[in-house]
Amino acid sequence: MKDLLVSIVKGLVEKPEEISVTVDEKNEEGIIVYHLHVAEEDMGRVIGRQGRIAKAIRTVMRAAASRNDEKIQVEID
Repeated sequence: MKDLLVSIVKGLVEKPEEISVTVDEKNEEGIIVYHLHVAEEDMGRVIGRQGRIAKAIRTVMRAAASRNDEKIQVEID
């Protein structure tokens, strides 16, 4: 799942070497939280206008997680 997130974001940013993803353990609801960190100047590219790109990234990641019977959440930091 982490590799999928990185590969999606690599196509959007200008500094792919600064992409990092940290993964939290499952919380009490069974949700795994992925924290995405990108360069400051790439934040706008990842979030998109009115959050459309961020919403699309989260949708794709949730769909992939549901195939593995997981619940995830993507936080863009």
